[in-house]
Amino acid sequence: MQHSVKILVVGAFGVGKTTLINSVSEITPLRTEETMTTASIGVDSLDGREEKSTTTVAMDFGRITVNPEVALYLFGTPGQRRFWDLWEGLAEGALGALVMIDTRRLEDSFEVFDQLELRTSMPFVVAVNNFDGAPRYETEQLRQALDLLPEVPIVNFDARDKDDSAQALISLVEHALQFSSDEALA
Repeated sequence: MQHSVKILVVGAFGVGKTTLINSVSEITPLRTEETMTTASIGVDSLDGREEKSTTTVAMDFGRITVNPEVALYLFGTPGQRRFWDLWEGLAEGALGALVMIDTRRLEDSFEVFDQLELRTSMPFVVAVNNFDGAPRYETEQLRQALDLLPEVPIVNFDARDKDDSAQALISLVEHALQFSSDEALA
């Protein structure tokens, strides 16, 4: 019997959530991408991602079979604050969250962590999407900069790479299962 596991993929605007789901999904992903319009000027900063012309307005959805017993159902959230009300419904029943960050814009991640903590109590893994030319930091530097607890895993990956993306998701599942086990023992 195959178990279905719901995973939330979160992060600030433009960190690569849609790219991750596209790269790893074994089904054609459901995407709610819309063309960015002049209404987003001054609202959605394109600094460092000037080529971006679309944005997720509801969610992305994909599926990956990890092994014969486990299939992950991926729910990617929109990155902009104005869409964050969608998080509650998307987070319901999720095992955990993959929190994607971009080291070129670490400050954009703070609101995401606040949102995650306000709306959920689920375990999460921080996934550093290694954009070309982005600064690289040691794990402990990132932990300190993001004010993360020692038990929060940090992984580096390239969201465009299927194997990298799958490994980041597996790291989340392993952490969430350990978190659940620790909670049961407490």
